[in-house]
Amino acid sequence: MGIELRDLLANGERILSEVGDSDAKKDSELLLQYTLNYDDTKVFMNWTKDIDDGHCEVFFELIEKRSTGIPTQYLTNEQEFYGLKFYVDEHVLIPRMDTEVLVERVLADAKSQKKSKFDVLDLCTGSGAIGITIAHELPSSKVVLSDISEEALKVAQRNIASNNVIKRVKTVKSDMYDAHKLGKFAQKYDIITCNPPYIRSDVIPTLMREVKDHEPMRALDGGESGLDFYEILAEKSFQYLKKDGRLYMEIGYDQGEAVSATFAADGHYKDIEVIQDLAGLDRIVLALLK
Repeated sequence: MGIELRDLLANGERILSEVGDSDAKKDSELLLQYTLNYDDTKVFMNWTKDIDDGHCEVFFELIEKRSTGIPTQYLTNEQEFYGLKFYVDEHVLIPRMDTEVLVERVLADAKSQKKSKFDVLDLCTGSGAIGITIAHELPSSKVVLSDISEEALKVAQRNIASNNVIKRVKTVKSDMYDAHKLGKFAQKYDIITCNPPYIRSDVIPTLMREVKDHEPMRALDGGESGLDFYEILAEKSFQYLKKDGRLYMEIGYDQGEAVSATFAADGHYKDIEVIQDLAGLDRIVLALLK
């Protein structure tokens, strides 16, 4: 005999709460929805339904994995970003709401211009969330998603297909700008976006276990200062931007001044701006090509 859905949820929440999961209730709900292929409405409509032993077993296996620190998004292989659904796994960072600030600013700036067609390059693309969202919201744009990780690009390609932008979005394997010097990718862009690794190496051991133990280290570690990739961006991005091109970069909350100074010192950029997220923390640096 199975367990009522409401009791199953409560048991999952209890187990996760006992191991310190601050989102135990939500995680239990998401894992049960994933197990049963239910949405919120169907959960409510089946609140007292007995769930069979097979589904109960699957659910508690997922709860056990979550209790070890594996992020819920890696267990369900899904994360929403800017209203779109993205497949995610251990090869890519989980897209976060803070990054939506970058997309919102790109879209606002694009829509304020007279032109409607944009060539976009998204470096360190991971799941492709930034570039694919821009392609979805700017239907005349063409977007190149670039990453050094073949596994990440496979995830991005899956998301290109599932979000119906396959005709306008391409991928290229590249260590930052290296591959963009060759072949059909040797072009200039109206917009370059990048959410690079920016966490200082010595800070990584202090991160939540969900991040430090499960998200890809290559996508987190920004070197001793956390600024390694911004130095590359400052040194090389101007070669790949069209006239009046714009570079948008996500940063750590305490990196606004340092990243801005790096771009100001390079001399190729103007109107360098630090943009805050919804919490009022520095989140994006925008630099325009002189």
